[in-house]
Amino acid sequence: MPPTTPYAGKFSSCGLYSNNNNHPQPHSPYRNGTAARPAKENVYNGAYSTAENPYDIPQPRVAYRSASVGSANVKEHHYNNSCAVSENPYSSPQPHSPRQHSPRQHTSSCPGRAHRHTSSSSGSEQSCRSNAAPPKGRLYAHGITASYGEMCYHDNSLVSASLEALIQHLVPTVDYYPDRSYVFTFLLSSRLFLHPYELMTRVCHLCVEQQRSGDALLDKIRFREVAPKLVQLLTEWTETFPYDFRDERMMRCLKDMTHHVARGDEYSWRAMQQMTQRLIKRLSALGQYEEAVAALNAVAMERPASLKSKQAPGQRSDILSVCDDPFILAQQLTHIELDRLSFIGPEEFIQTFAMKDPLENHKGFFRKRKTSNLEAYVNWFNRLSYLVATEICMPVKKKHRARIIEFFIDVAQECFNIGNFNSLMAIITGMNMSPVSRLKKTWSKVNTDKFEILEHQMDPSSNFSNYRTALRGATQRSETAHSIQEKIVIPFFSLLIKDIYFLNEGCASRLQNGHINFEKLWELAKQVSEFLVWRQVACPFDRARRILQYLVTTPVFSEDELHLASYESEGPENNMEKDSRRSLRSSLLHRENRS
Repeated sequence: MPPTTPYAGKFSSCGLYSNNNNHPQPHSPYRNGTAARPAKENVYNGAYSTAENPYDIPQPRVAYRSASVGSANVKEHHYNNSCAVSENPYSSPQPHSPRQHSPRQHTSSCPGRAHRHTSSSSGSEQSCRSNAAPPKGRLYAHGITASYGEMCYHDNSLVSASLEALIQHLVPTVDYYPDRSYVFTFLLSSRLFLHPYELMTRVCHLCVEQQRSGDALLDKIRFREVAPKLVQLLTEWTETFPYDFRDERMMRCLKDMTHHVARGDEYSWRAMQQMTQRLIKRLSALGQYEEAVAALNAVAMERPASLKSKQAPGQRSDILSVCDDPFILAQQLTHIELDRLSFIGPEEFIQTFAMKDPLENHKGFFRKRKTSNLEAYVNWFNRLSYLVATEICMPVKKKHRARIIEFFIDVAQECFNIGNFNSLMAIITGMNMSPVSRLKKTWSKVNTDKFEILEHQMDPSSNFSNYRTALRGATQRSETAHSIQEKIVIPFFSLLIKDIYFLNEGCASRLQNGHINFEKLWELAKQVSEFLVWRQVACPFDRARRILQYLVTTPVFSEDELHLASYESEGPENNMEKDSRRSLRSSLLHRENRS
């Protein structure tokens, strides 16, 4: 069913989208059995090697319930009837509640591990809840709430806990491994409360200390049993949040644990070695990517030819001389979008508003800005908007300008059909910039019917309700796709960041009793996990290197230069515009002389 808009059906492929609000939840980022992602060809002429997607790596099988662990495998264990394992919050058919799970609920169920079995040799466990009173439940009309020591559950889902209890809940033992959705959620949002290095140090320390009994031989045996689960936890961490390990202290801690594991279990030691190699490969690819983007940005910073005398159409390349097929250009834009999306770490969304890091001045080999890839992607959106405006304002002839406007409208329509909403919005933004919108004589030569439809789809009124409807349809199409192209969903990225920001600002991170508000953390993880699903799609289109190079390196006008180019194309209409043109000419001339 197409989107319910006044223009529904005018685009041939709009029917692919659906208005179904009850689409399935995005899967957990730890999805088993996912087909390996094909290697992507380099868009930047070999400037950097495409990074290995962390989800391509076969991940160890998870056992949420286990009683004993051999040195090379994990065996399943069932709790007694008083305990139930919490379900993945992203598997619920309800789109907005992370707390609703399977219908099987027990009044006295324990979703955690407060009452788990332990082997006779495990000794007393150092848990913040080991001496807690028996669980107390309260029955409300809307569900069941129960507390287990320092952790509180509602309808079989964790809703709040102390920071110490959450850290302890992450620590694997011989007979316990945390739910994978919990691992992702806590690793993602724990940085709101403590540094990833501090978390890793405490988790590794607790995991080792819990195996100590005072007998060196027994300690070695017990650590050998828990080592595979510790390796599994570290593998999930390094593959989902590899950028945490750009901090040399994290790498040092990982190296220390590798040496510790090597003393007890050769199988786990080899797994640690392989995990570290994959991590270094990923970080190396990231470094090459960032260097390539910096080099491309430096080329793009070169200013266009002087505006003193506008160039004739044959004197410079424009977008139509490079690509005159809207569908091909939309495909190349999609390549750039997916390339840059693939390098954004999920933690960057949280770190945009995380607490000020008191250790961020720590000098280390891996020291980098914590949101640099997210910022680079936002800068790409701005560049594309300015590129569109530059291409429209540059031509001397009105007929040529009108042709370029119509071309970009067609490109925007193709982006919508592909599911590339970020490029779509960037193009619309560029065409709505004042230097472009004031070109009334040019716009009079343009058929704007399709443009009005696209503007309606991205209308910001009612919190972008039309766009959100189209995005839900694209997401549903992706989940039932029969081809890679149908899997493509590239959201309007600035709005995604805004949604996550207001989710964080609108909900307290801590409750009045000092507990962490884990319901908020579930919601943050749900938003980010959806992005991870979109991020890992491989672009199925062929690369056109000449077009890609033009899109990422051709110089674009600044805002002042755009205004002056607009006045050069169509003269000022009133005294205010005349004064503005005079001022801009003087300012830009002074700037050129200084440079």
